[in-house]
Amino acid sequence: MGGHVPVAGGLAARGLAYAATLGAETLQVFVANPRGWATPPGDPGQDEEFRAGCAERRLPAYVHAPYLINPGSADPVTAERSVRSLRHSLRRGRAIGARGVVVHTGSATGGRSRDSALAQTGELLLPLLDELTHDEDPYLLLEPTAGQGASLCSRIADLEPYLAALRGHPRVGICLDTAHVFAAGHDLAAPGGARATLDELVRVAGPDRLRLIHANDSKAPAGSRRDRHENIGVGHIGRAAFAELLRHPATAGVPLIVETPGGPEGHAADVALLKELRKTPAHSSGPSPGSS
Repeated sequence: MGGHVPVAGGLAARGLAYAATLGAETLQVFVANPRGWATPPGDPGQDEEFRAGCAERRLPAYVHAPYLINPGSADPVTAERSVRSLRHSLRRGRAIGARGVVVHTGSATGGRSRDSALAQTGELLLPLLDELTHDEDPYLLLEPTAGQGASLCSRIADLEPYLAALRGHPRVGICLDTAHVFAAGHDLAAPGGARATLDELVRVAGPDRLRLIHANDSKAPAGSRRDRHENIGVGHIGRAAFAELLRHPATAGVPLIVETPGGPEGHAADVALLKELRKTPAHSSGPSPGSS
């Protein structure tokens, strides 16, 4: 259990200290402006200190790529910038020892068809995936969106054609955002809803694709297609759904990252609550998909 940590002032100096205040067991960072196209080189000293600090504290680290990335865009400039930005995040992820780089799955723009946008996504991302040849390279973690606009992937079923466009590449994993999948129409709050959603994810994507969970409650109701994060147990999803999610075998060993409101106090409370909910589940034995 952990959170997205700020790194302004130093990847290690700020990020690791913030993680400690949360009682975090894992963390996520930005390595570039999340709302821009700049590709900063980073500070080698901070990179090494961060990498060593995570190793010493046994903190799995993840990178969230900028929000502007959309390899399905009909605008060739946006598509080219998306490739450059994502390559930067993957390379910076390797430099800091990140296990995965999370990227939103994008949308079909300019009135183009979904099939056309997916085909272009495959053409642009497969070369990046083929560059991940080192053991220490991060996985590319696809994060389905809440279903706004012409989203290419929001429902669990949408992962099947998306993964097919990437030819089922072995370096591709899934980051499941609970607020997104709830807003997209999977009612996690219904009895058995979280279990059914994870069962479908395993059927569609396979048993080893889920490698990270963004644990966020939702200010908006199920099916709203509105991405509005809330603190755990306060929103429409509720505590029971998160407890059910943690009981599912597919989540065994998979880190949870909170991206909730409330600053450090809110994040620390959410991390503590998730740790409490973790005490009761009993997963079935087997390999941990998030720990390789």
